[in-house]
Amino acid sequence: MPDFTLTSEQWLPPSRDEVFQFYADTLNLEHITPPWLRFRVLTPFPIILDAGVEIDYWLRLHGFPIRWRSRITVWKPTDRFVDEQIRGPYLHWRHEHTFIPHEGGTLVRDRVEYAVPGGRLVNFLWVRNDLHRIFVYRQRQLSGIFGSSSRYPPAIDV
Repeated sequence: MPDFTLTSEQWLPPSRDEVFQFYADTLNLEHITPPWLRFRVLTPFPIILDAGVEIDYWLRLHGFPIRWRSRITVWKPTDRFVDEQIRGPYLHWRHEHTFIPHEGGTLVRDRVEYAVPGGRLVNFLWVRNDLHRIFVYRQRQLSGIFGSSSRYPPAIDV
């Protein structure tokens, strides 16, 4: 069961179809992940996302190499998809991505439910801040790729 939740929301000018297609290309995940994580997709390309597809990643966090495997558990183009960790550093990780047409563009919502070894103390000391930094970086990258509007400032709540 999850102990913690992160939510993130960002409005982007392109259509829901265009934004969803960007997310559906696994290579783009490397472009919106901070370089300090040294994140790499290990699964051979091309990766055609659909429910049941598993993807392997490698990253480095606080100097420690981490292998991560996720499974797409929900795939509903162009509305939403969910990836869940099946191997990695978390006790539980479920990340729901939702794409909502909004005022001529797309509202992208992320909801991450997670649990960590060490519970509240480890989350408070490291994980919460790391996740916030990762999602701030992601929002900046997406704003640079798609453009954004100050009418809808990005929001992150950890």
